[in-house]
Amino acid sequence: MRLFHLAASTLALAAAAAQPALAEDPATRAAIEAEYDNYLEPLFLDFHQNPELSYLENRTAAKMATELRAAGLTVTESVGGTGVVGILKNGEGPLILLRADMDGLPVEEKTGLDYASKAMQTGQDGKEYPVMHACGHDVHITSMVATARRLAAMKDQWKGTLMFIVQPAEERVGGAKAMMADGLYDRFGKPDYALAFHVAADLETGKVSAAEGIQYSSSDSIDIIVPGVGTHGAAPHLGKDPVYIAAQIVTALQSIDSREVSPLKPVVVTVGSFHAGSKHNIISDEAKLQVTVRANDEETRAQVIAAIERIAVNIGKANGLPDNLPVVVKVLEGTPVTNNDPELARRLNAVMARELGAAAFEPFVQQNMGAEDFTYFVSQDTGVPGYYFAVGGTTPERIAAAKAGGPPIAGHHSPLFQIAPRESVITGTRAMVAAVLDLAGTK
Repeated sequence: MRLFHLAASTLALAAAAAQPALAEDPATRAAIEAEYDNYLEPLFLDFHQNPELSYLENRTAAKMATELRAAGLTVTESVGGTGVVGILKNGEGPLILLRADMDGLPVEEKTGLDYASKAMQTGQDGKEYPVMHACGHDVHITSMVATARRLAAMKDQWKGTLMFIVQPAEERVGGAKAMMADGLYDRFGKPDYALAFHVAADLETGKVSAAEGIQYSSSDSIDIIVPGVGTHGAAPHLGKDPVYIAAQIVTALQSIDSREVSPLKPVVVTVGSFHAGSKHNIISDEAKLQVTVRANDEETRAQVIAAIERIAVNIGKANGLPDNLPVVVKVLEGTPVTNNDPELARRLNAVMARELGAAAFEPFVQQNMGAEDFTYFVSQDTGVPGYYFAVGGTTPERIAAAKAGGPPIAGHHSPLFQIAPRESVITGTRAMVAAVLDLAGTK
């Protein structure tokens, strides 16, 4: 699959080179850069210093609604919770969805940046958490404002309708699904195309990258509740030890990838949390595991989830748990695989190389099993072709320094995560504007 991506991307680049030179108007790039320097930088800093947890993005949503209205859009708030929809109409033409996610993460920022987040917020569980934009969503929403403002100023160069989606709860992979369940396409129209991007810490600033097939893996969050019979730690034979049972489950889950799924199909089963007990000499009556599961196709995804339940429940039985005290497996939230529409991706990958420069487009190679809920906007049953791309977030100088033995580039969700905001926002905006002008342009 990776070889196919590289080969197809090479063909797309060759096709782009063979087309007439229609490179980005220098005035457009200059206008986007000036917009960041004169207007957007304080907006980015405000978003970064005031992140909000999934489903609780009330301040961010209100600020985005204000910005989109100021850009000339018709705005609807509270779509699928805190979601915002901005519509920009400009005559007859395609309906294009442009999406940006806006939620932060329960992570304490430790970057040492002058504008580091010090925000705290009470989550849906009633606990207070430090909050950080540790995944770059502040870049996404700032770029959305820039894109809206620029395209509103360029109405002489495109026709149609733009649907700007400010999406909540991507980190919980539930926001897109909630907006769709709230009748997004019934209320605002079914798009002809859907576009989104994610800033990438491992990609150089100024570059973009997209697949002609799979862009992100599936993701499922699973709770495993292991009951036990509590007793004194000095008399384990009088109870059922849920820690011992859960430990066997943790170990056995690793056999799914190594012994049940084809070695040609990537799978991740990670136990991210194990909680049980309260004291050294007490065998508790319950243990809880939190598991994340990743796969690259829906068949494998279903196979792995079924295997987790089978293994967990039967290990409980093998350890003598009675039928009225079974191990319980709960799938809490998840998102399918995100696939780019091959034809649309070939077209827009060529646009990126042509408009931003051939050196700006980097062929996509999947390097981890991150996930995205953008797929709900473009799933097969919607019939909407989607294009999701990566935008470089780290300067070449920092990447070179890391390769030379300097400080490593922190990954997404790290308390040390940081990107170059100006370069990231400008490239993301240039790419989005280029895509819209190609799909709806009048020139």
